[in-house]
Amino acid sequence: MIVGLTMIVTIFCIFFCFKFETTEPLSYLVPSLFAELAAGTGFYYWKAKSENKIKITLGAVDDLRAKEDLTENEVRIIEALINSLG
Repeated sequence: MIVGLTMIVTIFCIFFCFKFETTEPLSYLVPSLFAELAAGTGFYYWKAKSENKIKITLGAVDDLRAKEDLTENEVRIIEALINSLG
């Protein structure tokens, strides 16, 4: 969505720069669009990292809980993994 909007506005800006023979809009419009694109991309990667961290941690807890006899060290590992989510 953001990439498409950035491309449309950039092409629109270039079209009008040729039509009116000025490059003034490029100095403020294009940098602001790419700043928004960078912010959106950064947020997406931060969100994906957070979701994957939770999934990996819960998967490790499920693997340890599947065992019938847990040692004291394994119980402490499970507690540490669960506490790291908060």
